[in-house]
Order: sequence, then C-alpha cells, then structure tokens
Amino acid sequence: PRVNSSLSSDELLLEDLETEGERQLKSLLHQQLDTTVSIEQCKSKRRCFAPAAFYKPFGEEAAGALTLSQFQALQESDKETASLRELGLSDSEILLWK
Repeated sequence: PRVNSSLSSDELLLEDLETEGERQLKSLLHQQLDTTVSIEQCKSKRRCFAPAAFYKPFGEEAAGALTLSQFQALQESDKETASLRELGLSDSEILLWK
C-alpha cells in the first residue's frame, strides 16, 4: 500500500522549515543559558590556531633541464625545509641547520 502525505511538496510553507543558521543560533543560545559549566570544560574547548604558512614557489629552483635524480633531490630538500618551517624555524635558522 502506498502512503499519501497530507501535504504536497508545493504546499510546504517556508516558515515551517528550520534553516541551518537558525539551528546554530539555537545551539549558541542553549550554550549561553547553560550555567553548569566548569573551568575544565572551558579549557577543553579552547582552540589553538596554527601560524600562517609560508609559500615559496618550487619552480624557481627547478627551472631548466634537470635529471630525474636531481629533481628528486631538490624535492626532498624542499620537503625537509617545509617540515623545518612547520616546527617554527625561521629561514636563517633553517640555513644554519642545513
């Protein structure tokens, strides 16, 4: 047996639909009204942002005719430099390390 809905898709009212923004606002309101929060819970929600990434184009060093082994060595060196940058080292510290 087929189930017929009482409302067709054309008869749905836009006011009856809850948007994602309204859901987010309700969630924020409930969080603000909840007074049973401990300091540990606040600390666990703390967010840490990563520092901005540095972009250095790879094409400048790879310009010209290179053999496959030269290109792979250049690529490995670039990966090492990128990982050192992720650790927070500056360009002068990276040069000193290498």
